[in-house]
Amino acid sequence: MSGSLHFLAFLLYSALGLLFWRSVWRPAGPERAHHAAEASMAGRLAILVPLALHGALLYPSLLPGAGLNLGIGNTVSAISWLTVLVYWLASFHYNMEGLQTLVLPGAAICLLLPLIFPEAHTIAHTELPLFKVHLLISLLAYSLFTIAAVHAVLMALVERRLHGHALSRIQGKLPPLLAMEALLFRIITVGFILLTLSILSGVMFSEELFHKPLQFNHKSLFALLSWGIYAALLGGRQIYGWRGRTAILWTLAGFSMLLLAYLGSKFVLEVILQR
Repeated sequence: MSGSLHFLAFLLYSALGLLFWRSVWRPAGPERAHHAAEASMAGRLAILVPLALHGALLYPSLLPGAGLNLGIGNTVSAISWLTVLVYWLASFHYNMEGLQTLVLPGAAICLLLPLIFPEAHTIAHTELPLFKVHLLISLLAYSLFTIAAVHAVLMALVERRLHGHALSRIQGKLPPLLAMEALLFRIITVGFILLTLSILSGVMFSEELFHKPLQFNHKSLFALLSWGIYAALLGGRQIYGWRGRTAILWTLAGFSMLLLAYLGSKFVLEVILQR
């Protein structure tokens, strides 16, 4: 039964992604422009269906009983769910049309990962309030940086078409490049704050539970490298006015380090080494 519901959510995410993709690339005639607001609201409401189903499937998988199951499948699925949720909430305040064509297909694939990688990786001590806060902040930071990375890819595609003088139909249905860039840095700023809090709360949690500082390992190293890259990007933006391809490359570099910090290590340990 669970597998059927996963497949249903997969189909809903995929179908919506396809519909949004066709809508973005369809010529913008007067009739379409007249119904743009109605279509946008209908699209937001439609996303709630697979989003709610995804959350309902994720909850018992994450909390099977005692402790918290954060195997690689559950972790990626949870991050993708939070990414869609954050995107959905942000779409009420910002013009994020076009992102759904990338976010929704990604969520469709990620929600199937708990079925592909069902190995349990139960984390103890989740009854501690500090640890719960740490996990929530960490997952939110991952979700925001995921959106930032997808946003950066979309910006790169738009910028490439601009420089190549190959303006497509999608160009008129996205915010101006400068507006997209401003939104990118807003997302990165909030994500950077959450990442900082995640690192600090991780240190505090380690002190409270193990009575020793956070161990310095490959996970900590890549997390700090990611933090440093995003700090340099935000500083470069303020001091040197970094933008365009420089901002995109630094954003993707920081996200790559973040993936290696957590998901990369989990993949090696759980999938390759079977630990």
